[in-house]
Amino acid sequence: MFRTGLLSTLSLLFTVITVNSQNRPIDNVDPFIGTDFFGHTYPGAALPNAMVHLSPDIHTEGWTYCAGYVYSESSIMGFSHTHWSGVGMVNGGEILLMPTTHQKLQVVPGSLENPDAGYRSRFSHSEESASPGYYSVMLKDYNVKAELTSTERAGFHRYTFPKSETSRIILDVGHQIGNMTQGELSELKIIDNHRIEGAKAAGLGKVYFVAEFSKPFLYYGTFDASYKTPESDGSIFPYKNAEVGDKIGAFVQYHTEEDEEVLVKVGISYTSIEGARKNLKAEIPHWNFDQTKERAENIWNSELSKVTVKGGTEDQKQIFTTALYRSLLAQYISQDIDGSYFGSDGKVHKADGFNFYGSFSCWDTYRTQHPLMTLIAPEHVNDYIKSIEEKVKNYGWLPAQHFLNVYGESMVGDHLIPIIVDAYLKGYQDFDVEMLYKAMRKKAMETPKSPIPREASRSGLEFYLDKGYAPIDKVTEAVPNTLELAYDDWCIAQLAEELGKEKDHEMFIERAYNYKNVWDKKSQFMRPRKADGSWLPSLENSTQQIVTEGEHSYYQYFDPLLVGRRPNRHYTESNAWQYVWSVQHDVQGLIHLFGSREEFIGKLDTFFEMSPIITPPKYVGVVGTIGQYVHGNQPSHHVTYLYNYAGQPWKTQQRARQVMNEFYRIGPGGLSGNEDMGSLSSWYILSAMGIYPMAPGSTVYTIGSPIFEEVQLNLAEGKSFSIKTKNNSKENQYIQSATLNGQSFNQTFIDHSQILKGGTLEFTMGPKPNKAWGSKNIPPSMSK
Repeated sequence: MFRTGLLSTLSLLFTVITVNSQNRPIDNVDPFIGTDFFGHTYPGAALPNAMVHLSPDIHTEGWTYCAGYVYSESSIMGFSHTHWSGVGMVNGGEILLMPTTHQKLQVVPGSLENPDAGYRSRFSHSEESASPGYYSVMLKDYNVKAELTSTERAGFHRYTFPKSETSRIILDVGHQIGNMTQGELSELKIIDNHRIEGAKAAGLGKVYFVAEFSKPFLYYGTFDASYKTPESDGSIFPYKNAEVGDKIGAFVQYHTEEDEEVLVKVGISYTSIEGARKNLKAEIPHWNFDQTKERAENIWNSELSKVTVKGGTEDQKQIFTTALYRSLLAQYISQDIDGSYFGSDGKVHKADGFNFYGSFSCWDTYRTQHPLMTLIAPEHVNDYIKSIEEKVKNYGWLPAQHFLNVYGESMVGDHLIPIIVDAYLKGYQDFDVEMLYKAMRKKAMETPKSPIPREASRSGLEFYLDKGYAPIDKVTEAVPNTLELAYDDWCIAQLAEELGKEKDHEMFIERAYNYKNVWDKKSQFMRPRKADGSWLPSLENSTQQIVTEGEHSYYQYFDPLLVGRRPNRHYTESNAWQYVWSVQHDVQGLIHLFGSREEFIGKLDTFFEMSPIITPPKYVGVVGTIGQYVHGNQPSHHVTYLYNYAGQPWKTQQRARQVMNEFYRIGPGGLSGNEDMGSLSSWYILSAMGIYPMAPGSTVYTIGSPIFEEVQLNLAEGKSFSIKTKNNSKENQYIQSATLNGQSFNQTFIDHSQILKGGTLEFTMGPKPNKAWGSKNIPPSMSK
């Protein structure tokens, strides 16, 4: 199914090599991992960092179908060109194509319960396959084989038809995952017998497209499904060549012979139809589907060769390589082939000499995905930061989490800051750091002035500045708001110190201690606090469940197991047990709040050992649990590594192995929650290597329990760095001893600079803890 890849011409700082004498890297990837059990991944064709993600859609309504595809279903609506990798956002699915051979023309997809009511088709997984850059399925209702491949900005379809006089291809411009059109209208125009052009009004800006067909149309027309009724097909307009509306599309029809191929190339753009034309012409100027497929495979083989592992089981290799695939897939370019991109100011700009990334799901990705990229994809890291620089220039303000360059704060915290600071401190400095520093400082100090909307400010900033915390009676998710802004302020302090801004460094370090302001010593939790300074009362002392003050409502009681829903929740997609550990930048300071290492460890042990049952109302994303640890959600991701900071690294080793073994498996149900733009997969890559970035913004990685015999990183200038193990097995999960370049290594952390120098970090593993190893030399924190 795969072809041998050629080496990329990209200039790489790191290359990690996955060695397998019989297989190429792509042979170890299963794109179906995560397509069931709310992993929200998709199996279709895409390239690393690409704009196009061409994949089948099965359903488009509801959180379960965020990626369009769910493995447990059995019929397909068609193949659309945009999908988000593993998010909880119901969006994407623009520009859908579907080949059919129905005697009767149908212009709506039908339903999962009744596929015959529309153009969708049943399929069998036995006649479906996927690999990096390629997807194929037999549409059983039509006896049509559909194959997909892609370039960065264009999708390539190959449909093999049976003998038929009613072979059609439906182009449904109204199709979308979710419904975020906000009243805008889509448009299309049939240019000639080979080409259709138009624009889809999507929730995050317009998606322009150009579709070219290899076979001239015998018949053609448009449709507007908003006019369709059970009694009438008046929505179909034969030989009409243009349409404007919300549920519009086009159809083309052929006479086909047995096994006749019809190919369709679709270029997309976020700037204009002309941009889509240029993208398609530049990237697929021919009609050779196999050539494009082979190019995709070559690119993926090169990219996946950045990480090479020896040893481990075949399942572990597949899980690891697929996780690497998802991690490299996560960031999406947004610029046309000529550099044009849609700016956050609503204007078209040009990226000069770099790739522009329009989306940053940074609450998810700052923890693992972006730090991993500083190790294995250095050719992209500067472009990420340059993209943030461009956003600030265009909009006049530093964004937080956002998609397709459409400005809008989402999720808690201000986490482009750790992405910027982590990159800079690790040596990625090809951007205007002074300008970005001023932008992050300004956002941390004041609310924006018109025309920037007030909503673009840090949530609850005025209270955070005045009181040192966000009050629950004023701010939604007040506790995480305080904790995560304190961490962001610590990141600003690190950059201020690096740039020689000592007064700023002192100010932001002081603010980085704000996490203490929501610490309740009595309950030993980070607890919601009101504006008057009082703690939110416990359940037995409260008479009201929900209280509303103006437009703000919240649960009137404190229950450490409560996981509520917006806007009433106290913690972001978590509860007090899960958020008490969210002080990544100052674990020693957190230990001091508990009073001793023993009390800290006791609480941490209880966290992993207690019941996973939570108090209703339950949050839908709570999946992948060990006690109250929830691996399906990001706030828990660093917690297994906290034992290193309390002098019991063997417990980190055991828990890290437990998470890898229990929550990462082969097959469609192999992920324990939303993939979230590579964050779950990147956690696995780093943890399988045996390292973890506790606090991005620091250059330190803390040590876990590597699972492979060797992971090799090839560095610049011919250097290499290897992480090796002796006596490794499922049972031998505990580090007995270690050496770095032949010298004794008895600490639970390693610095990025040590990796860059090259060498070998080698661990000897065993079945029982060596409680002496690493217990005295703990990783650094803000508090000494």
